[in-house]
Amino acid sequence: MKDYINIGSTPVEEDCAQVGQPDYPEQSRKECQVFKKQLLRKFGEPPMSTRLAIKEFPHDFGTYREVVVVYDDQDREGLEYALKLEGETPEKWDEEAKKVLGLCLSG
Repeated sequence: MKDYINIGSTPVEEDCAQVGQPDYPEQSRKECQVFKKQLLRKFGEPPMSTRLAIKEFPHDFGTYREVVVVYDDQDREGLEYALKLEGETPEKWDEEAKKVLGLCLSG
């Protein structure tokens, strides 16, 4: 059966867009897309029955988004990949993500 684990909208120690803010929809979409790509760079492509996705969740102040790893609970390799992402979620943006998000300081 398919299941998913929430990974987050950004690396653990990074600030993220806040639900209810005027630019939240665009900013959260961008952060999640960049974070998803960073996870793929760090962990590689998922096994066949597994995928990374951006999922929307209801909240009192609107809808919020997170990157999730969707896996088949009957597939050991997919479950191991999902648990690895959950247990080793990056703490900070990598250099590529910082460039895309415009967080690099020019010298």
